[in-house]
Parts: sequence; C-alpha cells; structure tokens
Amino acid sequence: MVCLKILVDADACPVKECIVKIAKKFKIPVIMFIDTSHELDDGYSKVITVEKAKDSVDFALINKVSKGDIVVTQDYGVATMALSKCARAINQNGLIFTDKNIDKLLYERYVSQKVRRAGGRTRGPAKRTDEDDEKFERAFLSLLNEARSQY
Repeated sequence: MVCLKILVDADACPVKECIVKIAKKFKIPVIMFIDTSHELDDGYSKVITVEKAKDSVDFALINKVSKGDIVVTQDYGVATMALSKCARAINQNGLIFTDKNIDKLLYERYVSQKVRRAGGRTRGPAKRTDEDDEKFERAFLSLLNEARSQY
C-alpha cells in the first residue's frame, strides 16, 4: 500500500510547526531535510541530516519523493523535480506549484539572476506576517485534502 508523506526542505522553512501540527492531526508522516549546519527535533518528524554542500538537501529530498507526496519548498528547482515525480509541491507562502505555473516561475527566476549578475538589484522577500502563515495553512490543508482523496 502506498502511503502519503510530507517532505520538507526544512533549512529555512518558516512553517515547520504548522506542517507538523496539521500532519499530526491527520496522522501523516513528515520527513524534514536539513544540512549539518542546522539542528531540528520537533518530536514528530523524521529528520534526515545531510552534509552541507550545494543542493545536498534538495537531492536527498527528491530521492525520497514518491507519487502523490507533498513537498514543501521555496526552491523552484525542487518543486519542478517533485512535479516531475507526480508529487504535489507548495511553498511557505501557500503558492501551490503546478505544471501550469512552474515554467513562468523558473523564467522569472532566470531573469532575476541575469539582472543581479549584471549588477542590478532585485527585491528581497517581504517580512513574514501572520497573514502569510494563515495563507499557507489554508493552501496546505487544501493540498493535503486533495492528496488524501487520492488514497
């Protein structure tokens, strides 16, 4: 039997507590991925710690993703790989990544990188608010209910 799980790119994830709270309620396993420069123990999640190297957390997470899983990440590349494995992906602000929006997001990231390399500046993220947490929780619950209906 296939079991739904939640995989979290946890190094800089501001919604870990919310994820765990909801996962506990529905008895869904959570796997948090971090590198050796972080520590994490929430009493519920399985924590996988990998060496601190470029993209090491990303590759460890993607290697554990199965069809139907939910991936929480702010990395568009990780989201793309999750979607290619027929998993669902969401960021910390409640943006649900889909086949319909990921190409545009990747292109915008590419353009921003070009601007920065040329010496330009791009806006950083805004300060996190309670509304951001609420928006994530609503979107996450929606995605979770969709995923659970598939099992």
